[in-house]
Amino acid sequence: MRIYVNDVAVRDGFQIEKSFVPTATKVEVINQLARTGLHKIEVTSFVSPKAVPALADANEVLAGIDRVPGVVYVALVPNVRGTQNAAATQRKPDEVNGVVSASETHNRANINRTHEQSIAELPTMVKVAHEAGIRITMSLSTTFGCPFEGHVPEDVVFDFVERFREAGFDGISLADTTGMANPRQVRELTEKVLERFPPPNETYYTLHFHNTRGMGLANVVAGIEAGVRSFDGSVSGLGGCPFAPGATGNICTEDMVNMLEDMGYDTRVDLAKLLAVARRIPAVVGHETPGQVMKAGQTLELHDPPEFLRT
Repeated sequence: MRIYVNDVAVRDGFQIEKSFVPTATKVEVINQLARTGLHKIEVTSFVSPKAVPALADANEVLAGIDRVPGVVYVALVPNVRGTQNAAATQRKPDEVNGVVSASETHNRANINRTHEQSIAELPTMVKVAHEAGIRITMSLSTTFGCPFEGHVPEDVVFDFVERFREAGFDGISLADTTGMANPRQVRELTEKVLERFPPPNETYYTLHFHNTRGMGLANVVAGIEAGVRSFDGSVSGLGGCPFAPGATGNICTEDMVNMLEDMGYDTRVDLAKLLAVARRIPAVVGHETPGQVMKAGQTLELHDPPEFLRT
């Protein structure tokens, strides 16, 4: 079974680093990731540079990266203005990804919009993107729980999914922005979404998990059991929502690929190449990162036996 693996580290990870990652370094990391077999790479965000100064070089990054055939290059856009800015770039992203939070409080904290304001912008965002020849997807943040409001009712999730589909988005991501999801919840809610709103293709729905409470990879397995085939990760385990208390990094892309390959799934990702990228990330950001396989090695990376057994 094919599983589509996407990486969001350069956007979701670098955006919260205390030190600005140079544009040239971002371009190098993106180019390395693009040659690992990943399906999508989220490379930047068109947000206010005052709000997220770490990604103020969006145009320069898009202009500088190589475009590897078969890789989808994505930029996050929080609103109409962000979509317009992405559409106006000389080297446009292949896809833009909007974001709305299922909870009102997180939506206001994250993108400074009420639900009413966000919903009102949806048709225009789709129109601007499609007229520019760009695919547009939508992420529903805090799908599985909000750190401010707690449980998110299923009907709220269903309502947003229906609105996104009616607006004409090309795909929908259900995001566990703060790592509050558990495998049973993921499987049950995701099954209901797919049953009510059948996907037109196998990558229409994506699941985006954080490993805040150590359940990220278990949630991936639950998502596959529910029928989803597309998953976000962050190389080396970078990331975490800057507007959600305690929301540590995303699930680690190379750890997810290692698990999926061990389980017999086809990710089309060259894990050795991905690990080479992961192992350079601590030097890029100046601190240790949570990835496990980058430290332990692939499951079947064999070692010489102890010397006393070789004599």
